[in-house]
Amino acid sequence: QVQLVESGGGLVQAGGSLRLSCAASINTSNFNAMAWYRQAPGKQRDLVAALSSSGRASYIYDVKDRFTIFRDDTKNTIYLQMNNLKPEDTAVYRCNTGSMDWRNYYSTGDYWGQGTQVTVSS
Repeated sequence: QVQLVESGGGLVQAGGSLRLSCAASINTSNFNAMAWYRQAPGKQRDLVAALSSSGRASYIYDVKDRFTIFRDDTKNTIYLQMNNLKPEDTAVYRCNTGSMDWRNYYSTGDYWGQGTQVTVSS
């Protein structure tokens, strides 16, 4: 059983930054890919960013050039650096382990963290 624990969420003003962390109970090099999802109240869950074990990253259009996904396998942790935050980024952010194919298409895996709340005020 893999456990994922997110941290780093909080309340920030528009234009501010946050760094989310997702610590895994096993070495992150074991995962083909990992990703961050978010879900705002009353909305569907959206894939925000994904990162393969080889370092290929993909982002949704809304966060490209503002968010960066990266990992530190020595700490078994994946991160999401979020800059220039906007009120529409407000959501619960969760990490997931899955897989990524040659088109950088991410497939959701079985393991999820509990989520961390990000609130951006205008």
